[in-house]
Amino acid sequence: MKRIAITVGLAVLVAASALAQQHIVITPSGARPTIYGPPQAYTGKAVADTLVAPNDPSHVMAVTITFEPGARTAWHNHPAGQYLIVTSGVGWVQERGGKKREVRPGDVIWTPPGVVHWHGATATNAMSHLAVWEFVGGSGGELMEHVSDEDYLAE
Repeated sequence: MKRIAITVGLAVLVAASALAQQHIVITPSGARPTIYGPPQAYTGKAVADTLVAPNDPSHVMAVTITFEPGARTAWHNHPAGQYLIVTSGVGWVQERGGKKREVRPGDVIWTPPGVVHWHGATATNAMSHLAVWEFVGGSGGELMEHVSDEDYLAE
């Protein structure tokens, strides 16, 4: 009986300790470095600020990206889809085989899982957006070829 009481007591302490680890975490904005988008993923200059990176138990990624005029992502997709929330400027988004579409501040774009697409600034205006997507099986998506200038500028 004494052994059971000790075991139960230890289990309660372990559970209480685990619960004590649950708390709100605030990461100051200056604690996250701003980076330039890597050349294999972007044409032109794009500046990214990672707000949320995938971790247990969440697999969500959230990044604010500012594209200079003419800058855009390469063709890519996301296994669980992606939300884009345009915060400033004027940009374009396009799914492979579809028409290029203009987006402006306040627009929310949903790209379904697996849909190949690109997004970025227009040729004459910068654009910023918040991008939110989920990692599945450790993958945030598949990066493909760059969007050619011909395709980027096509009506």
